[in-house]
Amino acid sequence: MPGVLSQYLPGGKVCLQLLPRAAYSARDPAQSQTLGVTLERQQGVHAIDSDRRTDFDTWPGVLAYTPVGVEVFSESATGGEYLLMRLNEPFACEQLPTVAHRVQSCGNRRALALAREVRRQLLATQPDVLALEQCAVALVGVANAKTDTTQRATPKAFARVMEQIAEQFQQPLTLEQLAATYGHNELRFLRDFTRAIGLTPHAYLIEVRLQAARRMIERTDLPLAAIALDVGFAHQSHMGSAFRKHLAMTPRQYHLRF
Repeated sequence: MPGVLSQYLPGGKVCLQLLPRAAYSARDPAQSQTLGVTLERQQGVHAIDSDRRTDFDTWPGVLAYTPVGVEVFSESATGGEYLLMRLNEPFACEQLPTVAHRVQSCGNRRALALAREVRRQLLATQPDVLALEQCAVALVGVANAKTDTTQRATPKAFARVMEQIAEQFQQPLTLEQLAATYGHNELRFLRDFTRAIGLTPHAYLIEVRLQAARRMIERTDLPLAAIALDVGFAHQSHMGSAFRKHLAMTPRQYHLRF
């Protein structure tokens, strides 16, 4: 089982942490300003700066900015891969606006792309520190940007579609099938899903298959060819292409990490 991958950037300005998909119950003491980006769906309960616990269902591409003093309690039976950035006070005060509460936005395609690049680097045997610095600064820039007020479909509108993908990702799903579940035509579904989640339906399906393959590699001794077919890839080389593109390593190299 993988643990938390951490990397301090030069000068101690930022600590990057890649949190794995695993059950957890945690309370952040809010001693530093943080930015977080969800890399996969996560469900559980949380309490933001209060004792009132509420259910949450967080999708990929959610960018959250939590200032010092805002305590966050979060608990999930399954967890979900999550990128967390802890910023030291001088750097955060210089780069981010002063807010008194937690701010988050969904469907943030730029934040998700940067977080996935950070994941690639943190999983590498020798991370490229300059690349990590650039991604970290760019993420701060995304968080500092003005909120996009354009009307868009909310992630909740895709709950049934997400459940369908979670249950059937091993199968060759079509845009027509997913659009029918959403209740609109293919063009509108493609547009709304991409804007709400930050990934196209196909890219999201590949991410779900990739995550499933990673967990099987970490937890089983099945041959890579069998894992590829079990999670919905056409063949082992198809899975290999996804690993190289999104994780910058082959499935076999990933296996050697554990």
